[in-house]
Amino acid sequence: MQAVHVLNGPNLNLLGAREPEIYGDATLAAIEARLGAVCKRRGIALHFRQSNHEGDLVTWVQEAGLAGEPVILNAGAYTHTSVALQDAIKGARTKVIEVHLSNVHARERFRHHSFVSPVAQGVIQGFGALSYDLALEALLAGAGPSES
Repeated sequence: MQAVHVLNGPNLNLLGAREPEIYGDATLAAIEARLGAVCKRRGIALHFRQSNHEGDLVTWVQEAGLAGEPVILNAGAYTHTSVALQDAIKGARTKVIEVHLSNVHARERFRHHSFVSPVAQGVIQGFGALSYDLALEALLAGAGPSES
């Protein structure tokens, strides 16, 4: 593994300030720094991105797939709405781990459905910012098959 892509969807740029009682007080920059340090120690590049635009996420998933590099994806609200992201993941044919800071099944009913889960390698949720660390650890341990 030469690189890991960590892709973040809408409103995740507001982490630390937006509903800290649900999402915690860690900022996206703090999560990036922590994962970056782990990757650096392992000699792996980290591509850490955030966008409020669905098309950006689709493009980034495709790029990771073309490079044969795994993805940690917190699609935010697009998790529950985006057939385009599901199709991109299926087409990318690379490991994708779905991540959520909160336990989506303990929240509003509309959050219980994910278009990402059926095509993801696995799902980690409910551990706050630690969910990202757990996903990275799973990738670094080589957990599961190489294709979704």
